[in-house]
Amino acid sequence: MTKLDPSEVIDRVRKLQQTASDVSCLGRFHEGVRLLRKGMGLLDGMYPVAPEHRIDWMVTRIRLSSTLVALTSEITGDFKAGLAGLDDIRQLIAGVEDPVVRAELSAALEHNYGARLMSVGRNEDSLGYFGTSMEHRRYWLDHTLEAEPRMVGLVQTLAARGWVHTKLGNVSQAREDLNRAIELAEKFELRADAADGRRFLGTLALRTGDVPEALRLYEVSERSYRALDLDVPSQLRLEQAEALLAAGLAGEAGEHLDDLMASMRSQPSVTRELAYIELHRAEAALLADDLVLARQMAGSARRRMLKVGCQTCVGNAKIIGLHADVREALRSGEIPAALPYRAIRTAETLPVPRLAEQAATARMLAVRLDIRRGNLKRAAETLRMVPRPGQLTPIDYRMLRRLCRAELAVAEGRRGKALTEIRSGLTELDAVRDRMGGLDLVSGTALHGQELADLAVKLVLERSDARRLFVWLERTRAQTYRYEPLSAGTDPELAASVAEVRGLGQAIQEAQHDGHPIAGLRAKYNERLREAQRLGWHTGRWGRPRPVAGLGEVVARLGERAMVSFAASGDELVAVVVAGGECRLVRLGSAEAAAESARVLNVDLDALAPDNLPERLAEVVMASARKQADKLDAQLIQPLAELFGERELVIVPTGPLYAVPWGVLPGLRGRPTVVAPSATAWLAAELTKLTRARKIVLVRGPGLAGARGELEKLTTHYRTATTMTGAKATVKSVLRAMDGAKLAHFAAHGAHEPENALFSRLELADGALFGHEMAGLRQPPRQVVFAACELALNRIRPGDEALGFASALLASGSRTVIAPLSRVGDLASAAAMDDYYRALAERESPALALADAIAVDPFRRPFVCLGAG
Repeated sequence: MTKLDPSEVIDRVRKLQQTASDVSCLGRFHEGVRLLRKGMGLLDGMYPVAPEHRIDWMVTRIRLSSTLVALTSEITGDFKAGLAGLDDIRQLIAGVEDPVVRAELSAALEHNYGARLMSVGRNEDSLGYFGTSMEHRRYWLDHTLEAEPRMVGLVQTLAARGWVHTKLGNVSQAREDLNRAIELAEKFELRADAADGRRFLGTLALRTGDVPEALRLYEVSERSYRALDLDVPSQLRLEQAEALLAAGLAGEAGEHLDDLMASMRSQPSVTRELAYIELHRAEAALLADDLVLARQMAGSARRRMLKVGCQTCVGNAKIIGLHADVREALRSGEIPAALPYRAIRTAETLPVPRLAEQAATARMLAVRLDIRRGNLKRAAETLRMVPRPGQLTPIDYRMLRRLCRAELAVAEGRRGKALTEIRSGLTELDAVRDRMGGLDLVSGTALHGQELADLAVKLVLERSDARRLFVWLERTRAQTYRYEPLSAGTDPELAASVAEVRGLGQAIQEAQHDGHPIAGLRAKYNERLREAQRLGWHTGRWGRPRPVAGLGEVVARLGERAMVSFAASGDELVAVVVAGGECRLVRLGSAEAAAESARVLNVDLDALAPDNLPERLAEVVMASARKQADKLDAQLIQPLAELFGERELVIVPTGPLYAVPWGVLPGLRGRPTVVAPSATAWLAAELTKLTRARKIVLVRGPGLAGARGELEKLTTHYRTATTMTGAKATVKSVLRAMDGAKLAHFAAHGAHEPENALFSRLELADGALFGHEMAGLRQPPRQVVFAACELALNRIRPGDEALGFASALLASGSRTVIAPLSRVGDLASAAAMDDYYRALAERESPALALADAIAVDPFRRPFVCLGAG
């Protein structure tokens, strides 16, 4: 075999080192070590080295050794051995005579030394080494003619130091270093390093509570990696999941991590990376209250990390397992005496300062357990050991600390103190919510404060204080609707992404019609749908929050109407009735029983929907529907009837009661009823300034048997209306026509998407019109009527945060939305709408007109009036 020239060998080794560095940035440490050892073997094969190659050989060997020590330490977790190896290399560097070369090598060494310290939480110590590294780099750059191609080292050290400042909470220094790193990376076309810098900047945004900005930067960074044909670092995917968890979107974070986990399991040698993913998946499961999955994922991550020796990750896994066990014990009421001791012991054994927050969390879990067991003295002592939150402390830590303080105050008989803690906690949560972007993020945030809100309701209920309960319900529920809409329109990038989803949906329908396979199209559709959803997380913006509605304001605006605000505490269902200036509390029995009746009624109404249902089947289903309606009426309405008399009603549901078509219940048939997510939301809709808009828009979608006659009848009521049918009823033209209208009526098929509520859809000539697009209208119609299936349905998140097609319009500024809560037959819908508009022409009140229209055939007309009447 021909022996290579020494210069060629050294050049080959340098390429191996660069490749090893590249793959290590993607977390493939074992592959990097293999490449470096191959390079070391090539260098050993050159010995003895000719004098003319000795300097190059020595410099290359030092670089290779430095990188090898760093990667080996990363794999083994042996921090001390890593530093000792770097100290040995420092001695070798001291023997390099050329000061410029020595500066270059020292810069890399000090960077690696700082990185090792950073990896074990010694962030303050690492700053000095990163600073020394930069001094060496500047000296080297000042004395070399090849500054541009070697600028990458300075950029990476700036980014690393910015990352350390982020961890230490030095926000301005972190932002300065990271922005400078990105600026230099772009100037010298170091595109991968620019992507890294933006990823770090995204994490800084996340730490400071700007979740939408974090998600935007992560998205930009991910696109940059893809454009460079580089693998997207698994760490970026994990950081995206962290942002979703910060926003309370546990389900979305779980799906995101499941996809990542599936892709990682197909790769060899990803033990550490997979363990990180499992840790985050366990956290998402815990937030979603899936304790079985949380334990399973945490246990798997712990076993993997024990193999690679990462004690900090093992500690994180312990905390999640502990959290799941504590939650289960608190829920069951059976708390083993050993569990508080286990929590405290866990806190004492966790490495600090790296896991200081986790240790504090373990202590707070011990506090909750001791309170429940009556050991208040030890609970108070342990709670005093929990540090006050700092500027960058996560919201879940803040909420848990507030919850501990509130529960301890309750146990000590200081209920006022407990409510003060809860109020302060919810105010902190408001500050987080105020910085969120799209409706998804705003509504998801309530999850972090759910236990605080539940405790407040429980405390007030124990005193049977109706007025205070009304105030607390408004403070804790449906906070999404407190925000004033901004007329900013839809983000162009989001609009383009949604349009692509729509096109793929059309392609799927055409392929099905022609009998072609759709698996590939369906996979692409789901992928694009996820991308559009991700864009919606950071492109939406809402205005300043409105104040929570006071009882006096509500009473004044109600006038002769009455408001019924439902709430649940555990399995107890209650109602607060505001009527005639009075506020009364009524206990209504089992919340679970009411939820089951509402669910079965909705199923029955779906079954009744077809226009040509066989008579015998219709009788059986109708009997079941009547039975459920009677049960709901007996539980929810009859006990309240004396309080609200013959008044028109405003109903604020809770949880599963959002699915009740109130006009179907015997006690409410023919009674004008408005449904609102909160009194604050209702008051905002009531006080909406009425514009002089007179434009009426009538839209007919494809495939409706009775829609042609329906629209023809409507044109007799609205002779100057803009009618959009057939090929004219496209998404773009309909949205343009709707903007600023007085009334928009849709006769079209629709579908509610429970797992992706803002992508609930209405079928038009060129595909689906999505709820996301309704939320982007600059001036939504004052009233929108959907003669379409299910579009009043919502996904109900914690805190009674309702999310769906109709709710997107209400949040965006529409005053009234008329829509069905279940499927409706085409002919039944057309008849209901004819009756509705005839009544509306006489009464000028949507709620009154709808009550008359529903009463004709309530079980086949499950429409509700949402917002304000």
